[in-house]
Amino acid sequence: MQITRRLVACCVVLAGTFGLGFSNLGVKELAVTAKGGDPVSGREIYVNTCIRCHGIDGKGALGIKLVPPPADLTSLTVQSRLDGTLFRRIHEGKPNTAMGAWKHALSDEEIWDVLAYVRTFGVESSGQP
Repeated sequence: MQITRRLVACCVVLAGTFGLGFSNLGVKELAVTAKGGDPVSGREIYVNTCIRCHGIDGKGALGIKLVPPPADLTSLTVQSRLDGTLFRRIHEGKPNTAMGAWKHALSDEEIWDVLAYVRTFGVESSGQP
């Protein structure tokens, strides 16, 4: 009886692990996708770290010439992406651009806060309250 329970438990764990592998989600990502961020804290982090490239309004800093240019955070292209996708972009960076990985400088919670603030650019640009 005890062997059967262990076997069932192992099968459940393996099935869950394989399911996660095939769905392209990691266990850590599942834990953080449900977490919301604080846009007020995110604004402070944005002003201290992101504003140099993305500008005060999220449309890109004037006078800075990066190739390719920084993403326009107010654009539908950015705002329509899933939170997990944007989190990963901030966390890991974007290859072949000036957008480096922030995982060494910001905690996951701080990245979620920045993401919550970046979402306010979409609300402002669409004219919604």
